[in-house]
Amino acid sequence: GMEIKRELMIGELSNLKKATLPIFAALGGMVVPALFYFSWNTQSDFTHGWGIPMATDIAFALGVLSLLGNKVPFTLKVLLAALAIIDDLGAIIAIAIFYTDELNWLFLGIAGLLFGVLILLNKLKVNNLIPYLLVGILLWYCMLNSGVHATLAGVLLAMTIPLKKIPAIEHVISTPVNFIVLPLFALANTAIIFPHDLHTTLDSPINHGILMGLMLGKPIGIALISFIVVKIGLGQLPKGIKWKHILGIGFLGGIGFTMSIFISMLAFNDAEAQTVAKLSVLIASTLSALIGYFYLRTLSKKQTVA
Repeated sequence: GMEIKRELMIGELSNLKKATLPIFAALGGMVVPALFYFSWNTQSDFTHGWGIPMATDIAFALGVLSLLGNKVPFTLKVLLAALAIIDDLGAIIAIAIFYTDELNWLFLGIAGLLFGVLILLNKLKVNNLIPYLLVGILLWYCMLNSGVHATLAGVLLAMTIPLKKIPAIEHVISTPVNFIVLPLFALANTAIIFPHDLHTTLDSPINHGILMGLMLGKPIGIALISFIVVKIGLGQLPKGIKWKHILGIGFLGGIGFTMSIFISMLAFNDAEAQTVAKLSVLIASTLSALIGYFYLRTLSKKQTVA
């Protein structure tokens, strides 16, 4: 949430010309994978999993790109970050709207009032973080009980925190989040009991839809929509970026991992379907990471030779 706010206020999304390309690229990277998944599952009972291949894991995608160091333009990392942040926001909205079973309007109304209090704190230029955190905890509780997924509470809270406080907060929480929270989340939610007949499991339309969505839908959606947006003059490629680079971050966009696994658990109630989905996400994310890394590494070597 704080990353989204920073990018909107002072980063790559701070003006329309800068934001157009990553916004449309992210939309392409969400819609096309969802369509790929849906096309594989139109005749099955698993169509509700269309949101699984929409997500890109920011931490892992940027982590893979960072392994290339200065072999790729810095602007490519900024573009991938902006794209992944919009992608994350899209996934959160999809969860809130499409993966919510029923709404409790009383708790939702209270959550709205609490969000209003947070906005008021911001407008009054309250810089002490304690009031924000206390109201934020209540907002999380009400959002959780409203039926809308509580993930949205974190984004709403972050949007009201004073901009000048964000770098200090990120500095404090980045280490525990990256090395404790995310690994615990991944371990807790990835827990997969491998089936005896793995071949039959992988022959599921869920697996086909997720693999096609993340491994093909992501790069096609990101690259194709970016190309159209630039050609019709709505956006422009950042300095030092070529179309081959856009395809490279398209491959990295296929690293769904944490958010895709999260949506898998919301999309299916059946434990077997969840297992197939999570296993498919792991396979697709690993392959996307390897393809993206070696593609961009090979591309950088060719440019160096040239």
